[in-house]
Amino acid sequence: MSKRTKKVGTSGRFAERYGVKSRTMIREVESQQRLRHACPRCGKKAVQRTSTSIWECKKCGNIFAGGAYMPTTPSGVTAERILKGLPVELPVEEESK
Repeated sequence: MSKRTKKVGTSGRFAERYGVKSRTMIREVESQQRLRHACPRCGKKAVQRTSTSIWECKKCGNIFAGGAYMPTTPSGVTAERILKGLPVELPVEEESK
């Protein structure tokens, strides 16, 4: 039986092609994409990607559109904050020296 990938994970299928940086970025995105995410309706970590930007909660059956690789995108979070009347950016605390 062949040895499994240890460091490269899912980007091992690209072998030495496309460069280290590209393969590293793909590995990070795909590992986040395949995790279970929190459902916006029931709050349980049971949301999985069905297809490109379609996400489904396996507990409550909620199907919703989100980002291609993550259920929420930074621009989507900003839009939600605007609609709720919250500040768009979180205040940044400065460190005193």
